[in-house]
Amino acid sequence: MIEFHFKDLLDIFIVAFIFFQTYRLLKGTSGMNIFTVLLTFVLVWFLVSHVFHMELLGSIINKVANVGLILIVILFQDEIRTFISKLFSRTATNSIVRKIKKIVLKNDDSTHMSGIEQITQAVFNCAKTKTGVLIVIEQQAELSHYGLSGEIIDAEINSRLIENIFFKNTPLHDGAMIISKDRIMAAGCILPVSNRTDIPKHLGLRHRAGLGMTEKTDALVVIVSEETGRISIALKGELLYNLTLDDVRMLLIDELKPKQDIEMEEIEEVDNDEESI
Repeated sequence: MIEFHFKDLLDIFIVAFIFFQTYRLLKGTSGMNIFTVLLTFVLVWFLVSHVFHMELLGSIINKVANVGLILIVILFQDEIRTFISKLFSRTATNSIVRKIKKIVLKNDDSTHMSGIEQITQAVFNCAKTKTGVLIVIEQQAELSHYGLSGEIIDAEINSRLIENIFFKNTPLHDGAMIISKDRIMAAGCILPVSNRTDIPKHLGLRHRAGLGMTEKTDALVVIVSEETGRISIALKGELLYNLTLDDVRMLLIDELKPKQDIEMEEIEEVDNDEESI
């Protein structure tokens, strides 16, 4: 008979908590590759060594693990650096505090919708004056480590502030603005650039940076061309061109729904499926 003590329960809880928090941090980012590989390896090692007691295969896996750990660090060094910076960044801590405040204060959706309107208005005004814009809007994946590459602002979303930041010759106009938790987190940020060869040649660095960001995270990126004033949106590694003001507004409303709304829709879909059955 297997003996089960309180310390065993605590051990399982701590390990599960660590894996869950790691999953939350890496969800929607390229770092999920590391998490998947490590989790699979740990499960295989546990089954081989502790469940089936296969000594020969277990010893081989132990030998491979010594070399494999080094290979993982080499192959995923960018993702590991990103993960560590997210884990210990002050901005990440501030975002946790804001989440707690949001739960306690029970903010409604008015702030969220106001932010979308302010972004849409700023983008439209910048498009009229052919002012280059690169706005990254956070979704599930945390973007605090990208924010650290620029200047931390932590301000309410305001169309005039956005326009002033991207105005030509201002110190932060060349970088990207990152919006997180319905606030302007940072500006002048550096983004990863896409290496795809199928991007039209007339599109500049802003479009490549926007695509690169959506290839590595689940963020939505709004781009205004400095040459033509045309508006584009990058999402899930794809680029939508020549959008109108209404197109931008509808895409933002549809893609940036508050988490609680998405959960309610999923519940309603399940209920409808059960009724149809």
